[in-house]
Amino acid sequence: MFVGGLFLPETSNSLVVQGRLEEGRKVLERVRGAAKVEAEFQDLIEASEAAKAIKHPFRNLFERKNRPQLVIGALGIPAFQQLNGMNSVLFYGPVIFQSLGFGSGASLWSSTITTGALVCGTFISMALVDKLGRRAFFLEAGFEMICCMVAVAVTLALNFGQGVALSKGTSIFLVVAISLFVLAFGRSWGPLGWLVPTEIFPLETRSAGQSMVVCVNMFFTALIAQCFLVSLCYLRYGIFLVFGVFIVIMTLFIYFLLPETKQVPIKEIHLLWQNHWFWKRYCEHEDQPQQVGRKLEHV
Repeated sequence: MFVGGLFLPETSNSLVVQGRLEEGRKVLERVRGAAKVEAEFQDLIEASEAAKAIKHPFRNLFERKNRPQLVIGALGIPAFQQLNGMNSVLFYGPVIFQSLGFGSGASLWSSTITTGALVCGTFISMALVDKLGRRAFFLEAGFEMICCMVAVAVTLALNFGQGVALSKGTSIFLVVAISLFVLAFGRSWGPLGWLVPTEIFPLETRSAGQSMVVCVNMFFTALIAQCFLVSLCYLRYGIFLVFGVFIVIMTLFIYFLLPETKQVPIKEIHLLWQNHWFWKRYCEHEDQPQQVGRKLEHV
């Protein structure tokens, strides 16, 4: 608990919900890097009070006005986080590399390299995501992941069935391609798959929404874990093309349906949906004269 309290402090939202207002203000000032956070802090207090008034958060989550959060945060992102094949690489790294012709020792080392790439990617995301934005990381990394999966599939297609071990150069290329794939995931879908849902759910549905995020994520984790080895045996290199197709779909999903959430105050999240070309049809436009002139440049 001491380590968790040291490296994972309470958020300002959590402190406000607990009634620790002064501590919540200090955390918000530290996160925003400014002392003038009164307007946003007041929004947090009002949102917290509204959340306490909600008696049935799950029922509220399925209302029409919350359709964007449900589709993007509770269903789409946690599902695609598993369907891109990342956990298959982590779970069965040694098996994959042995199937590619590596020895048992080399397979373990290759798996260690990919795990290290995942850690590096996470640190890159932590350092730059608030500067470059969530969509930029999703889209750039998605393109890189597609290229890596296609490269792996094509390389294996040209070498499978020849009855000879992969050459040293081919083996190194495959390790590099898979490591770049893991690095791209580590700075995008890995951490952002948990961050973005926390940003788009309003406080009144956040508990229900995050519960669904975890349930959907664990369901697809179990599904991929159970199906991957069978798919690898039947599809061989084709399994990487299947993952590539899923990555194309999830990248288009982000491009068309997810607005930028970087540094958007919790009370203005609804403006993202009201100004979005697709989601605006599900959102109720309320008269908010104080916000008419306030445009979100990144929507």
